[in-house]
Amino acid sequence: QLQASGGGLVQPGGSLRLSCTASGFTFDDYAIGWFRQVPGREREGVSCTSGSGISKYYEDSVKGRFTISRENAKSTVYLQMNSLKPEDTARYYCARTFVDCGSGWLQGVYFTSWGQETQVTVSS
Repeated sequence: QLQASGGGLVQPGGSLRLSCTASGFTFDDYAIGWFRQVPGREREGVSCTSGSGISKYYEDSVKGRFTISRENAKSTVYLQMNSLKPEDTARYYCARTFVDCGSGWLQGVYFTSWGQETQVTVSS
């Protein structure tokens, strides 16, 4: 089971840190991905980290602004979001896949256990 939290309302240029907390499985066996969705549009991958935390991937539009990290002792993955833009507004989800993110991670291929979302709104 995965639970996303940390969303909220922030002004453009601001920051938020999302958390994805896991339970019920061996956390460091699984890659964790962050995804987002806007009503009327397809879900898209934002970032992903392998089970070890060594491999990290980012969607192009968030590179240099978002940072993914994980703390396996706490079964938690974080997404630090800086320099937020209105186009980052979305519902954010986390999900898992075995070991590494895989070449289809942006589309959520082979990801399961989609957790409850957290809303991020970037607006002045």
